[in-house]
Amino acid sequence: SGLSVVMGAVVAHVLRSRMSADQLRIFMTAVDYQMAHGLALVLLGLLLVQYPGARLLRWSGGLMFAGLLLFCGSLYLLLLFDQRGFGLITPFGGVALIAAWCLVPFEFLRRV
Repeated sequence: SGLSVVMGAVVAHVLRSRMSADQLRIFMTAVDYQMAHGLALVLLGLLLVQYPGARLLRWSGGLMFAGLLLFCGSLYLLLLFDQRGFGLITPFGGVALIAAWCLVPFEFLRRV
């Protein structure tokens, strides 16, 4: 989450004048997703302390971390280096994030 604050600050203070409105919107989407999922990873860690054998929570954390790298990372790289090829990676990150969120309730449904 700290890195997302840094990335947001870089855009606000350094890159804003060099980006189009669409580029700025995409960059801030990456910052927002990074912040939200960074906090979700902390919460998953806290849940794993309470439920150390929760295999699906571990998978969820791994998928969420990978999704962050792929989704947010590819958007940052796309915009910072103006290389459209990085955009091909973004959907894989999105799928990993969706899968991560889906695993959390399944872990607790297994326990009922």
